[in-house]
Amino acid sequence: MAEDEGCFGRRSLPRRAWAPAGIRPHAPRQLVREYTYVYAAVAPAEGKMTSLILPSANTEMMGLFLSHVSSTYAKYFVVMQVDQASWHV
Repeated sequence: MAEDEGCFGRRSLPRRAWAPAGIRPHAPRQLVREYTYVYAAVAPAEGKMTSLILPSANTEMMGLFLSHVSSTYAKYFVVMQVDQASWHV
């Protein structure tokens, strides 16, 4: 199996605001950063995939995902290829 995670979210970027000459516009802004992480594992030989949508990317969430994979593929001996992210411990 091969595993990877992706980050999906939004990040607001304050921009310039148009106004007539001599008038300074009031453009309130707030930086917003909201993210969701998707963990997925694929088994190409069997044509199967499993995934979870989780709130963060850390060791605890990776453990939760690995528990999900082990219960989903309980009948199989799983060898998982992962990248070198710090939470893949």
